[in-house]
Amino acid sequence: MVSAQSSNLGKTYSLLMMKSFLIWTFTLAVCLLVVGFPLVVFMATVGCLLSIVLQSVMPVSAVLLVAGGLVLFNVMAVLMTAGVLTAKGIHPKQVKWLSWLHGEVEKANPTIYAACPLTCEIK
Repeated sequence: MVSAQSSNLGKTYSLLMMKSFLIWTFTLAVCLLVVGFPLVVFMATVGCLLSIVLQSVMPVSAVLLVAGGLVLFNVMAVLMTAGVLTAKGIHPKQVKWLSWLHGEVEKANPTIYAACPLTCEIK
């Protein structure tokens, strides 16, 4: 009975870690595309210039080499960052600015009109 419970806890823990890793991967990829758009434009510009320079040096397709390298760099950066955050035990629910990810709504201040202190009940 004890071994069955420890096995079940191990499966639960590994599923929780996998879920955390996948959520971090999704979140970091979205943040890279949305917030990191200037970085993506900069990388594309550098990639274009690098492919022009490499095309004159190497007879192989420099565009394919540079584009593959940039995509591989981005994917590896997202996966390694998600892995580090998961390994440190930081779950996305613990991060305050990710409230949009797990459905929590920020509470807005209620509107108070000028006549409200006379006519409204203050809660």
